[in-house]
Amino acid sequence: MIQKFLGAFIVALASALVLSGPVAATPAKEAPWLPEAAAYRLTLFLGNLEPLPWDDVGTAWAEPYRGSEFSVGALAWLDGNSDIGPAPLLDAITREDRQAVFAEATRLIARRIDEELDRAVMADDPARAQQAVRTARELYRSFADGIAAADPDASRRIGLAWLELNSSTGSAGVLGAGATPASRKTMEAAREVISLYLAENYLVDDFAPRRTLSALPETVVLSGRTIEVPPSLPPGSDIFDQDPLPRLVLNFEEQGIDETDLPLVAYGDMLFDSAQIFGNPAQGLGVACSTCHNRSDVNQRLFIPGASHQPGAIDVDGAFFNPIFNDRRDDPIDIPSLRGLRFTGPYGRDGRFASLRDFTRNVIVNEFGGDEPTPFMLDALLAYMLEFDFLPNSMLTPDGQLTEAAPEAAQRGEAIFNTPFAALGDRSCSSCHVPDTNFLDRQAHDIGSVALAYDGARTGAMDTPTLLGTVYTAPYFHDGSLPTLAAVVDWFDESKALGLTGAERADLTAYLETVGAADEPYEAFDAENTAFRLAFSELTTFASTLDTLLPQRDAKHILLLTDTVAADLSADASTMSNLAARPEVYALAQRLAEVGDAVRTDDWVAAETSWTAFKSEADAIEERAF
Repeated sequence: MIQKFLGAFIVALASALVLSGPVAATPAKEAPWLPEAAAYRLTLFLGNLEPLPWDDVGTAWAEPYRGSEFSVGALAWLDGNSDIGPAPLLDAITREDRQAVFAEATRLIARRIDEELDRAVMADDPARAQQAVRTARELYRSFADGIAAADPDASRRIGLAWLELNSSTGSAGVLGAGATPASRKTMEAAREVISLYLAENYLVDDFAPRRTLSALPETVVLSGRTIEVPPSLPPGSDIFDQDPLPRLVLNFEEQGIDETDLPLVAYGDMLFDSAQIFGNPAQGLGVACSTCHNRSDVNQRLFIPGASHQPGAIDVDGAFFNPIFNDRRDDPIDIPSLRGLRFTGPYGRDGRFASLRDFTRNVIVNEFGGDEPTPFMLDALLAYMLEFDFLPNSMLTPDGQLTEAAPEAAQRGEAIFNTPFAALGDRSCSSCHVPDTNFLDRQAHDIGSVALAYDGARTGAMDTPTLLGTVYTAPYFHDGSLPTLAAVVDWFDESKALGLTGAERADLTAYLETVGAADEPYEAFDAENTAFRLAFSELTTFASTLDTLLPQRDAKHILLLTDTVAADLSADASTMSNLAARPEVYALAQRLAEVGDAVRTDDWVAAETSWTAFKSEADAIEERAF
């Protein structure tokens, strides 16, 4: 998807500058969080989950957040860098007192900001003062979005104070030349602006009870005003595509058909990449179908603390995306691949949906809190997803037999795969993973891999997954509990008492690895065929559906397209290596936004004019920019 090729914060800024209509959020990488600020933001996020994962809250303060550039957690960091003790906070965590944890954590961060500002004002050299100001400002990030949303005047006033602090710390100059003294008077005045606001809003003795934990200022909470804070993910989250990018194999492309000739498929492709079909927070965060199902495959780096038990997994019926759909259980479900989707029903890990249409609606409405999709939207999504194909594998025939290119170990493993075992009720591996039906039987089975929910409970049945492409979808089982295909073989051998020798285990593993391999599993890029060029081609293909939608005066679906594609097109421009061509792409995004603006005012002549100009300008960019 388009959003996946983003790399820097300028992306979001560029979109905001270019577009005039509603903007689809585009994920952007953010600067590292200081340990205590990261722990605070994680605490707010986890504190809004039901049930509240108290162990994770403790871990948030004790250990570095996932992917942190710091080697120690917040508690160790505070011990080495602050005189402020965390005892009241730790006591609140031990008591599992949600309101007290919020209050103590909030006061801790505010006191840390004041502590660093004290150091800045008292510093005897500019370098130390500047470092203290930088640290204080990084800690202020903990509150910044809440203040900006609820009290924009204060946000601007505090922003100016930070600028004044930075400019008044003085400078040591270069090699002793050009040194400037600090202006303590200016520093103290700027510091007072910040500290007074902290005292009024984040250092109060008693915080008002909060239904939703957030960094909103206390004075605003007490006012009773309803404030919408933009959704955000906690530190340690990752919703970008993995690298290398999975290759997308589409049935119609293999037949030599151009997607622009399939407007229903092209619109479905756009919807698959659109956060607009979901509700908040997914929409605000830029989460789309393709965020999890990366180019029909698994996004193995996707991770959201509290919602993911490991990378490549997400609890879709938890409290985060749609609280009303919360089953109040930790359901560790790995993201499944959608390759060959037309062959792999029933749908859902437990196979509870016989209909892909019903499954898709459930994802949009129930899992991600979106509005009811139109029949056209569901038709388009299905038309696109049913084109997903398996990766080509020259070591495997279409009916699931190994070719001569397969290793000898795999050929020996094939015989084991097809051997009935008494311990399996005289069934073989191939009884469920049927080779000539894409290595599945379209049924659900209880193999004993689901932990008992309570004493005497029946374990859960899970649908049979295909073995095609599995080399690239680790870890394995519904919960990702087994890291390798070799571990899967070991589990079956040990739990089902198959009696395999070490050599037989190795041969069976070789067979699974051969069946699950592919000739070209990843997208190939070079100086000409870049990630941006791929994204640009996809976006202009999406836009081509306007040739069908505009004559029909279909405002609802036109606006969904323009709001999605215009934002992503301007965002992707920031990834271009051809810097000179960037303004052209930004202008192209603006042109598409103009189509949407015209449709909103029912000016169909202007919409057609802007669309014609878009096509002409896109063709010119295609010729010159790459």
